[in-house]
Amino acid sequence: MSDVNKDDDFQTDHLEAMAEETVDIMEENDEMQALIEERDMLKDRLLRALADIENTRKRGERDRREAESYGGSKLAKDMLPVYDNLRRALDSADDSQREAAKAIFNGVELTLRELIHVFGKHKIEVILPEVGDRFDPQLHEAMFEAPLPDTKAGDIIQVMSEGFMLHERLLRPAQVGVSSTPA
Repeated sequence: MSDVNKDDDFQTDHLEAMAEETVDIMEENDEMQALIEERDMLKDRLLRALADIENTRKRGERDRREAESYGGSKLAKDMLPVYDNLRRALDSADDSQREAAKAIFNGVELTLRELIHVFGKHKIEVILPEVGDRFDPQLHEAMFEAPLPDTKAGDIIQVMSEGFMLHERLLRPAQVGVSSTPA
C-alpha cells in the first residue's frame, strides 16, 4: 500500500475516533445535564418539604397555644349560668331577708367570690358595663332599644347581665338596653 493511502486511512480512522469521542462527550454532557436537572428538581422538592415541615411545626405550636388558652372555653361557658344565679340570688334579697338568713347569704357571697377568683386564674374577665357607657357591639348585645330623655343614641340605659372574656375572645357579650333617642 502506498504511503498516501496509509495516511488517508490513518486520518479517516483518526477522524472516526474523534467523531466517536465527540459523540461520547455529547452523550456524557446530555447525561450530566439530565443529572443536574434531576438534582435541582430534588433540591427544590427537599426545600419545599422542609418548608412544609416548618409550617406544620408552627401551626402545631399555634394550635397547642390556642388549645391551652381556649380549650376550657366550653366549660367556662357552662359555668356562666352558675355565676348568673349566684349574682341573682344576692341581688334579689332585701336587707330583712339578708339579716334573717345571714349565714346563707354569706355562703353565697363567698361562693361567688371564689368563682370570680377561679375565673381570674383562668384569665376569664367579667365585662361590667355601666349605665351611660357607649354601646360596643364587640362586647355588648343589645336586648332592646328605647328612647330615654337626657341620653344619646347608643348609650347603655340598662344592664341585664354581665359579659365575659376568655383571654382575647368573647365568651358571652354583656346584655344591655340601649338608648334610641334621636340626636
